Amino acid sequence: MSKHLNLTLKVWRQDGPDAQGRFETYEARGIADDASFLEMLDVVNERLIGENKEPITFESDCREGICGTCSLTINGMPHGKEKGTATCQLHMRKFSDGDHITIEPFRARAFPVIRDLAVDRSALDRIIEAGGFISVNTGAAPEANITPVPKSVADAAMDAAACIGCGACVAACPNSAGQLFTAAKVQHLNLLPQGQAERWKRTEAMVETMEEYFGSCTNHGECHDACPKEISLDFIAYLNRDYIKAKVKNRKLASQS
Repeated sequence: MSKHLNLTLKVWRQDGPDAQGRFETYEARGIADDASFLEMLDVVNERLIGENKEPITFESDCREGICGTCSLTINGMPHGKEKGTATCQLHMRKFSDGDHITIEPFRARAFPVIRDLAVDRSALDRIIEAGGFISVNTGAAPEANITPVPKSVADAAMDAAACIGCGACVAACPNSAGQLFTAAKVQHLNLLPQGQAERWKRTEAMVETMEEYFGSCTNHGECHDACPKEISLDFIAYLNRDYIKAKVKNRKLASQS
């Protein structure tokens, strides 16, 4: 049988990108401990609407830890204190009756606030647009087992592909660096045979686009701790290796053309 919690929420409210933001306090009463964090906010919003007050703006979509849109800072930590958990997967049983919870948007220069808890994360999209795809014409689909891929390589590529692009790594980093996101998106293609044709072009383009929007990585490691998919820091090392190689290989290709 579920228990019910009475909570005090300190929520960031901001009417628009250029508006002055402020914290407002709300009481969240009778919240079932088997509800998710977003369901708790739904309950609060229903009560606000019933009182003819402006509901709290926040983002969500799948609510299954897949899409990455449920990006909130909870008590100073992106997605909250539970490791390997997106905000939509965080359940209220992780809190205690009477708790005070501070809820803010992700804080990073590259993520300007749109309204309340919703931020613009299109800077991440710019990185993907720079090269996070395979564009070469591969013809008809080959037979599934015609290209052997070592299991360790396939596993590593799948680990990188687990990134949901939520931006928690950026929000957690003291430099607002985007290396973990970029490394995951680069390496899940660079590791596989299908990604080799554009490997060096992709690496250089995505890294240099990242540098236009985000700070520099200084290996604090908070990105990995905040990541709901626990993407390994090893991918940043692989990205740095490939970027150095890309600068050399792309220069040689340019000189031959």
